[in-house]
Amino acid sequence: MIAPELVQSVAVQFVPLQLEGVSGAAIAGGLVLVLAIITVWQMVEIVDAYDRGALTVFGEYRKLLDPGLNIVPPFVSRVYTFDMRTQTLDVPTQEAITRDNSPVTADAVVYIRVMDAKRAFLEVDDYKRAVSNLAQTTLRAVLGDMELDDTLSRRERINERIRTELDEPTDEWGIRVESVEVREVTPSRDVKGAMEQQTSAERKRRAMILEAQGERRSAVEKAEGDKQSEIIRAQGEKQSQILEAQGDSISTVLRARSAESMGERAVIDKGMDTLTEIGQSDSTTFVLPQELTSMVGRYGKHLTGSDVESDGTELDSLEFDEETRELIGLDDIAEIIGEIDEQAEMDVEAMEQQAQAIKEGKGSVSGPNAEPETAGADGDTDD
Repeated sequence: MIAPELVQSVAVQFVPLQLEGVSGAAIAGGLVLVLAIITVWQMVEIVDAYDRGALTVFGEYRKLLDPGLNIVPPFVSRVYTFDMRTQTLDVPTQEAITRDNSPVTADAVVYIRVMDAKRAFLEVDDYKRAVSNLAQTTLRAVLGDMELDDTLSRRERINERIRTELDEPTDEWGIRVESVEVREVTPSRDVKGAMEQQTSAERKRRAMILEAQGERRSAVEKAEGDKQSEIIRAQGEKQSQILEAQGDSISTVLRARSAESMGERAVIDKGMDTLTEIGQSDSTTFVLPQELTSMVGRYGKHLTGSDVESDGTELDSLEFDEETRELIGLDDIAEIIGEIDEQAEMDVEAMEQQAQAIKEGKGSVSGPNAEPETAGADGDTDD
């Protein structure tokens, strides 16, 4: 098509020439030149790389023009360009009533792309305005089908439902909805105040629960500590009582042993006195009490450090420490036994002498230390 401004400028330029008396041929040649330039200009159509052009001739759709230089019929054609890049549409703030009768307001952003420029040109008047209006109604419908808590916490679900609702009608227009993002969902002022109070109460409840749990844990740990302390104290008292009982037992045993040893020692001392008296008498025969011999034999085992069975097998020695030996008087008993052994050796020697004298017929010995009498002139011996 010829631009009106171009025609007007050409007419203005040639009018002065005509008035100056220029020839008609020159004027005609100039008009033809200008018309040729305008025609060539009308035939050339340049389409950008990110656009597509819908060509119409006499108002009839002919084809889509590719990016670059295109030749179109001059003066009778028109080109409508469509941006093939992803475009952003702002959805104005919408008011809606949720399913639980809570008023909310929300706005969103829709990302679209023209996939078929021919259908976008022929099927819809203004695809941007159409998509925006459809997104507004869909947003209100989706919010009205949800509860307030879901609208505030489930944004992904709202976005997906709006995109799904927009897909079918926009496909017929040659438009693809790439994504929908709900930017903000705001409840009414009264609902917001109630929600703040609810949130505050919930936080207080949680704080009270945490405090109660802390106190309970502290009480449990304190009770556990007291229990462990009582157990340890009871164990200490038990060990103390056991050690005390063991000490008493050992002390009792030692006292009993001491008393027994002292009693036996007294018996031995008495027996030794008796033996002394017997040894000083004139008799050559004397009897030892069984108790004395058994005690002397028992202490003899301790003094010798061993015991011997009938078959001669040596048993383990029974030894006393220095304190026990001093307590029961084993050293004194050893001295007593030594004296008894010496006395026994003396008695045996005297008895041998007496036996020899009787064998020779020289007489008898009245005592253990008596000298044998000498025979008379007639060979008789005195009784």
